[in-house]
Amino acid sequence: MFTGLIAATGRIRSIEKRQGAARITVEAGALAEKLHEGDSIAVNGVCLTALDLVPGIFHADLAAETLARTTLGDMAEGTVVNLELPTPSGMPLGGHVVQGHVDATGTLLALDPVDAAADRDKTDWWLRIAVPEGVRPYVVEKGSIAIDGISLTVARWDGAELAVAIIPHTYAATDLHTLKPGTKVNLEADVLMKLALEQHRARQESTLTMESLVARGY
Repeated sequence: MFTGLIAATGRIRSIEKRQGAARITVEAGALAEKLHEGDSIAVNGVCLTALDLVPGIFHADLAAETLARTTLGDMAEGTVVNLELPTPSGMPLGGHVVQGHVDATGTLLALDPVDAAADRDKTDWWLRIAVPEGVRPYVVEKGSIAIDGISLTVARWDGAELAVAIIPHTYAATDLHTLKPGTKVNLEADVLMKLALEQHRARQESTLTMESLVARGY
């Protein structure tokens, strides 16, 4: 489990496309020194398994599902990525529960400074994302969402587009400062929202009505 609090950024060194899968090589600096073979690490919000460790670098295999559902397979050499290690048992949950299981990709519409006249390292930012239809049922205003693995709060939601407020630290310490409009980003909806919605659907389906009894042959 992760919390969406980014520990460091790294860079894509290479992506080796294979038949039905791929292998990614990531420069992770000092963070790589904390890894052991087979450890989990989140790369832009995608939970991967660290393999073939060398100083400052790890590799990870990308399954066909990962390539289809996330942005990792389309990244160019040198792309900045967010990195997070799993949260140890007993540690404070600083963000929200992030599984590293990306639901889909969204499209960055804009990342604008709140005060255009302020220094870029001192102003807040408004990030706007177009959300695909499959993720929309799990998005609510003031709810949580992971964008490229970053735990963020939905400040505005109109049913198709969300906006989040980005503080200067998050803008500088993550991949956000490198992104441009049109960029695809990984989205993971809050698992607690998913669970609540699925339980609500189950209760609705289990409610006995005259129509449901007739449909079942009673």
